[in-house]
Amino acid sequence: MVAPEPASPGPTSRLPHAAVWLIAVSLAFIACSQVLDLDAPVANPAFGQAVAHAGARGVFAFTGQVTKNTYGVFMVDVDAGTIWCYEWDEGRGSLRLLAARSWRYDRYLEEFNVGEPTPREVESLVEIERTRRLQEAGARED
Repeated sequence: MVAPEPASPGPTSRLPHAAVWLIAVSLAFIACSQVLDLDAPVANPAFGQAVAHAGARGVFAFTGQVTKNTYGVFMVDVDAGTIWCYEWDEGRGSLRLLAARSWRYDRYLEEFNVGEPTPREVESLVEIERTRRLQEAGARED
């Protein structure tokens, strides 16, 4: 029986020393750029560019169910203070405007089309509860 010859050393599967350092430096650069946010603009935006404001701005669209069997697209224009809804008309194969409304002046109403308890009734109940708590707290201190 003949013993097998030892396998000859082939090309090494290790990366050259310089490649390992190149990968390490690249990873360090990526980590630093993530921490330091190097993608942020260096200069201030130009006067002609839109300025970021707090809160949502613009027009938003989302889908939703209008009736038991129909769906629509609801759109909100935050800047103009309007909302409107389109329904998909299967027979015509098109969108149909169902409703549109501005809420610009709605915010000035205190009570409109409200159910029980009304805001005034809730206010009265809260005042009664506060008075009771204050009386209880005063009785404990005596």
